[in-house]
Amino acid sequence: MSGGVGPPCDISLPKEEPHEPDAFSSAAVKTKSPSRRSFFTFRQLNALAVAVVLSASGMISPENFVFVVFSVFYIYFISRVAFPPTSPRSDDPPPPVVFGDKNRILPVYVFFGSVIGLFLPIAYIFQGIFEGDKEGIKAAVPHVFLLASQVFLEGLTQSGRFSLPVRVLVPVFYNSMRVLTILEWLRSEISKVEVGFGRSARRLMVGRGLAIANMAFWSFNLFGFLLPFYMPKAFKIYYSNSKLKD
Repeated sequence: MSGGVGPPCDISLPKEEPHEPDAFSSAAVKTKSPSRRSFFTFRQLNALAVAVVLSASGMISPENFVFVVFSVFYIYFISRVAFPPTSPRSDDPPPPVVFGDKNRILPVYVFFGSVIGLFLPIAYIFQGIFEGDKEGIKAAVPHVFLLASQVFLEGLTQSGRFSLPVRVLVPVFYNSMRVLTILEWLRSEISKVEVGFGRSARRLMVGRGLAIANMAFWSFNLFGFLLPFYMPKAFKIYYSNSKLKD
């Protein structure tokens, strides 16, 4: 995940063809990619299913829906106007990745982000649904919805139709939006603890701990990794390749 939750950070366990991590850094780890790929991967369909299920719950605000729809059109717009792919063929392999396959820390970092950002919050949400605690999980849903949407959109940008800067911008602006939703989640959990909210003490502590962990992780991911390291390196690679082709 980048801002995008990918291998070894899939939402589900079934295996699929090798693919770059896309939970918060879709172009982070180098893997072998075929020159042609199916339009939707199993991971994308899983992410889409999660987003649809959460949408049907009625706990997603119109602002979050508008943001997701806008991001799709914006990605296509800037891919044609500002950052066109260096290769004119849409069936070419994806653009070069930012970090090589010798980086052993990054896959662990991606997996850790997937557990904190998707697996545990999804389990927390489904337990709340099972226990009838709809109000208790309402604040956590927007973050998971946006992260699942991010994974789906990052999968769309993996082909050669999109340049490296476009693939970078997806996790950056989704991560930025999710930090705001996590802040609201944290405020909600703290207020519930203070007023009791009629839930078990264990569930209150779990919700609060998840909100704090996600705020810490995704804030670091945005301000400590994506903006200072990932984005500059990706843009440098893109413009270097553009100069070579010129």
